[in-house]
Amino acid sequence: MFYETTIFRFTQNLELNWLLIKEEFHRLQQNDSIPWQKEFLYNKGWDIFTLYSFGKKLEDNCRLCPETTQLIEAIPGMTTATFSSLAPGTHILPHEGYINTVLRCHLGLIVADDCAIRVGDETKTWQEGKCLVFDDTVEHEVWNRSNISRIVLLIDFKKSQFSKLPQI
Repeated sequence: MFYETTIFRFTQNLELNWLLIKEEFHRLQQNDSIPWQKEFLYNKGWDIFTLYSFGKKLEDNCRLCPETTQLIEAIPGMTTATFSSLAPGTHILPHEGYINTVLRCHLGLIVADDCAIRVGDETKTWQEGKCLVFDDTVEHEVWNRSNISRIVLLIDFKKSQFSKLPQI
């Protein structure tokens, strides 16, 4: 289930600053990223560079991305923030998240035409500089059938910070 991004004020700020965030991502070194832990979910090529993990700040990583860190720290109830890179040909199998107290936001930074996410019965594509917000406890899957890596800034934030959450 996807949510209308305009009900989350922070998405506007991320979208206004997406080029700055993308620039900081580009300054990272190739070996700064690590494979996503749950390798059983994907065939290959899902790497992350984490700034916050379940509320814990990774100080060294945040120092490399000071502007992005400042932006994400302003998000009410933010618990996790990471750059998520999906290599060409990567498919993340259908799965469900396990924390029903958070929602997930993706800010598109580098997006190819043949990349998509399915949440429940609805499939969407990312747009560079735009956010998608969804409930990751609903079955979802992701694929990159393009010839370039798809990069998003992935953010988890507490649902409790928002009283009414209309779906789209």
